[in-house]
Amino acid sequence: MSTALPIETDALVIGAGPVGLFQVFQLGLQGLRAQVVDTLPEAGGQCLALYPDKPIYDIPGIPRCTGRELVAQLLTQLAPFAPGFHFGQEICQLQKQADGRWLAETTASRRFLARTVFIAAGVGAFVPRTLRIDGLAPFEGRQVHYNAMPDAGLLAGQKVLIMGGDASAVQAAVTLASAVQTSEPAPRQVTLLHRKDAFEAEPNLLHQLQQLRQSGQLRVQLGQPIGIQTHATPQGERLTGLQVATDEDTEHTLPLDSLLAYLGLSPRLGPLAHWGLAMERKLLSVDPATFSTAEPGLFAVGDINHYPGKRKLILCGFHEATLAAFAAAALVHPEQPVRLQYTTTSTLLQQRLGVTP
Repeated sequence: MSTALPIETDALVIGAGPVGLFQVFQLGLQGLRAQVVDTLPEAGGQCLALYPDKPIYDIPGIPRCTGRELVAQLLTQLAPFAPGFHFGQEICQLQKQADGRWLAETTASRRFLARTVFIAAGVGAFVPRTLRIDGLAPFEGRQVHYNAMPDAGLLAGQKVLIMGGDASAVQAAVTLASAVQTSEPAPRQVTLLHRKDAFEAEPNLLHQLQQLRQSGQLRVQLGQPIGIQTHATPQGERLTGLQVATDEDTEHTLPLDSLLAYLGLSPRLGPLAHWGLAMERKLLSVDPATFSTAEPGLFAVGDINHYPGKRKLILCGFHEATLAAFAAAALVHPEQPVRLQYTTTSTLLQQRLGVTP
């Protein structure tokens, strides 16, 4: 483990999806401080990463909202409790200490010493989908980038190939192609590769895409990647092209200096699978009265857990987070009875929310 001093906290929440965010809110009502870790670059989890603009109809009291809107509301709701957020990293080690606390470390060497831990990782940590093409892996991080755009200066004068059909890919293509005719550092050529001539993005973004295509600032190529082209240089092997097969049964090579691939995300359990916790069908077994695992102080809420009658719904995850917070409060402060209070009448809860008249 890293030798850096750990952040001490009442609760460590692993996962910043809707259930993880609501867990922070419920912990705050119980007077417990929280730190949150997520592999994604922002809060929202699967809700924001996979269907940010699709409607959700089964949130109590909200007839219709998008995933993006739900996440924004949850962040506003938990704001009074000011949790610490740590994005773009994964918990890689978790160890029970002699005093009952949990020592955790992330892939970014951030350490936490927590009285309780809440695994709200959904169906696992989301990681970028990668291209399965022989010989491509050695270029990752140098010429091949997944779900990320390097600094514009690094792409100046380059032939940039962008792959994907969702809003992230379209936005990257529009941003880079729009810069070609400016005085700012910009690529020499921008090509957007997708399997079909249909893209999922906001109407305004699609309109910009169409304008850039018509002006010739952006080229759109339809097809599927099947191989790569490389060239040996004194500095080592370089990626120079992506071989593409089209629906017309033709093959050709798209020249490139950098490849930006936006292929979506896929979940994986990661280190969680090796923590020695009781699992059933890759899900954590919990007590439905407290949502505690077999390890005291270690809870699991949301799609990552399993118990009789489990339903994978956001609503059910909110219920689980509520009961888990009550159980955590009893564990952290055993000398104090955990009383049922209502935000409409409790002066204490209103003080914690910062809404006391």
